[in-house]
Amino acid sequence: MAGLPGINPASAAAPDVPSLVRQALLDEVWLTPKPGLVDGANSGSHRDMDLPMFLDSIAAIGPWFSTFHALGREHAGRGACEMLRLIRPAGIACEQAMYQATQGVNTHKGGVFSLGLLSTAAGRLQGQGKALSASALCSSVSEICSGLVERELVAARKASSVGERLYQQFGLTGARGEAESGFLTVRQHVLPYWQTESCPKRRRLNAMLRLMAANPDTNLVSRGGLAGLRYVQRYAARLLQQGWHEDDLRQMDADLIGRNLSPGGSADLLAVSAVLAEIAA
Repeated sequence: MAGLPGINPASAAAPDVPSLVRQALLDEVWLTPKPGLVDGANSGSHRDMDLPMFLDSIAAIGPWFSTFHALGREHAGRGACEMLRLIRPAGIACEQAMYQATQGVNTHKGGVFSLGLLSTAAGRLQGQGKALSASALCSSVSEICSGLVERELVAARKASSVGERLYQQFGLTGARGEAESGFLTVRQHVLPYWQTESCPKRRRLNAMLRLMAANPDTNLVSRGGLAGLRYVQRYAARLLQQGWHEDDLRQMDADLIGRNLSPGGSADLLAVSAVLAEIAA
């Protein structure tokens, strides 16, 4: 995972990853227009959530990323394979805070998982006295999640969750696979292009389209099957190839809403991308 620049704590203050996570979540939800997703214009394909609910959710889960970071630091001397067990209670409590704020609606479960891991990895690296870089963060998350897909998806005899069902049906590993890979989709399809666009809003919208074009998003498959996933991937790839204006994204938004499709997994990875890009900048 070489090639991603970072900040050496010996020469500069280490980035405050929990703060970057909270800002990335706010930037993601306010980014408009985001096809099929909750944003500043509408609720996308979601009838049970809206922008105020997302803001309440972010306020509820935001403090927990500092907890994940602290746990990573506290247990930096433990083996990477132990970290998931050590942070799981905090993850459950964070999800409960989210559900309490949203009256039981799942707004950020995927984000809690991915961004909680990033925060934990940052604390772990700092606790070990290592340089904090995008590459090191991704490697640390990969180490923490080593074997996760095998344990929780491959070995599952009966599907008790949507993620397990989609793995058994289609071989999709979802957020678990992305984390275990060290956010490979983000590293391959977003970070190399992040600085090619100077406008912050257009940079994020481009990143969103790149994720939609490449990510095997289980949120899309759960709503529209593989056909729904392929539809969104082809649509996003076409806009990237031909060039796009915001009106094109508004039309895509209307199309996805009409098909009840929401690329929620890509929205989570957009927040991950923003954090890693900020550290790599």
